[in-house]
Amino acid sequence: MDELDDELQVEEGNAASGEGGDELYEHWKVQVDANQDPVRIDKYLADKMAYQSRNRIQQAADAGFIHVNGKPVKSNYKVRPNDLVTLMLDRPRHETSIKPEEIAINVVYEDDQLMVVNKEAGMVVHPGAGNFHGTLIQAVAWHLRDMPEFDANDPEVGLVHRIDKDTSGLLVVAKTPTAKTALGKQFFNKTTHRSYNALVWGNIVEDEGRIEGNIGRDPKNRLRMKVFDPDSGIGKTAVTHYKVLERFGYTTLVQCVLETGRTHQIRAHMKHIGHPLFMDETYGGTEILRGQRSSSYKAFIQNCFKLCPRQALHAKTLGFVHPTTKQQMDFDSEWPEDFRQLIEKWRGFIAGTTQDTFKNI
Repeated sequence: MDELDDELQVEEGNAASGEGGDELYEHWKVQVDANQDPVRIDKYLADKMAYQSRNRIQQAADAGFIHVNGKPVKSNYKVRPNDLVTLMLDRPRHETSIKPEEIAINVVYEDDQLMVVNKEAGMVVHPGAGNFHGTLIQAVAWHLRDMPEFDANDPEVGLVHRIDKDTSGLLVVAKTPTAKTALGKQFFNKTTHRSYNALVWGNIVEDEGRIEGNIGRDPKNRLRMKVFDPDSGIGKTAVTHYKVLERFGYTTLVQCVLETGRTHQIRAHMKHIGHPLFMDETYGGTEILRGQRSSSYKAFIQNCFKLCPRQALHAKTLGFVHPTTKQQMDFDSEWPEDFRQLIEKWRGFIAGTTQDTFKNI
């Protein structure tokens, strides 16, 4: 059985992972053998996945997290030759106990089922290696300390997706098992809407485009992801759509929308097409990659680096169907101050520069 969509891999080093929508689930797929005899799918999967209980697999089926040939099935479904089975399971509990910490967070929406948080850059979403305090989920646990039914250590509630430590922006948190299941299903079925704003190096010629390339660990640097050919069999399928919002000659402000949610997806994909994110140290964005040789320009860039000392990436919008009211919920967040000041700096730069400056860049 092949792991299909392990979208929330823990990053080695900082335990933050995913760009937008990296679900807190394990995703699997299996192609049923052509000679397979009919057998209940819960038994079939339990035999294939020796470390998973049949009861846990049945729960996944009841929640709509087992699909055969693209359609949800119940646990009594009998597999047939050549069926394509996809499965989503909650990840096991983390060994690190989550204890509430009194940390201020920006809650942009909250009701009895969920809350939407605008995470600041520099905050890891979940405790892990090297980051045991000051995380988003610990702040959420403190915020919900008077809600006894919410236990941050319970995998049936809590985070539904993650964004990187140094990425700012919107995240949804499930306060109940009902919300966690319903929201998880939407991420699984890719019916949520999430868009990001990013400042990248270079002038992107096309007004909009599509980047497709498998994403996997860089064999030369385990903290970095690399893009592989879709036919290589290496990494996991990843698709990013981008649209140019503003051009600043040597940099470009883009909107990115993800079809998939791989670790570092936007960062790796933009690097792959020659436009790494501004100030993204992991992918080479802390070098002056485009522009002039003058000392004044170098000073301008260093000033920009100081204004926004992290990758220039913000999870700006988030949309989903409410788990109980079934209403469409759409959220749009303002740029954080560091990102806003960075863009204003580049707007000022472009306003004082002639178009001839940008020929042949």
